[in-house]
Amino acid sequence: MAKIDGKYYITVEEESPTFSAEITDQPVEKGANVSDHVQKGPASISVSGRIVGSKASEIRTYLKTAYEKGRVINYVGRNAFKGLISSFGTSHNSSIANGYTFSMEIREVIIVKTSSYSGQLPTPVRVQAKVINSAGTKQTKTKTGKTTTKSSAKKSTKTKTKKEKAKSKTKAKETVKKVTFKAGSKWEK
Repeated sequence: MAKIDGKYYITVEEESPTFSAEITDQPVEKGANVSDHVQKGPASISVSGRIVGSKASEIRTYLKTAYEKGRVINYVGRNAFKGLISSFGTSHNSSIANGYTFSMEIREVIIVKTSSYSGQLPTPVRVQAKVINSAGTKQTKTKTGKTTTKSSAKKSTKTKTKKEKAKSKTKAKETVKKVTFKAGSKWEK
């Protein structure tokens, strides 16, 4: 007997868990290939058996819905698995009056939580992410056909002196300090 999501009992005749890994091979000039990286693959389990009784139709509907909607299920038999049903099939014949035989494969999934950043970004990143409010200079045509330019910056009523203009140019040319990040930081270049 095995249990699905703690509420449905099924009769399992065979369980076949499979564990896999992806190993990369690199060819070398002389000798055998060199394996330099191993990455764990998802585990899976093939289950086959019989579902009989008054709830057989309800269990079939539940498993089919979980398969179609991609719902994560908990399977507990001789092996325990938490995953998605990647295939599900039933066979209805005269040997089982009040049920059917089934086969399904459950594939392990790892659900991760997304992280969010709720702090102040470092200056170089903040500068790159800053929203630009200025629309720049726009050219428009008047009814007479002349082209005029409009600046999105507010015009002041007084005229600037040469010293004030030089100050505003130096402010515009201020550079951002370069920041070095710790090794392993996601902003390190």
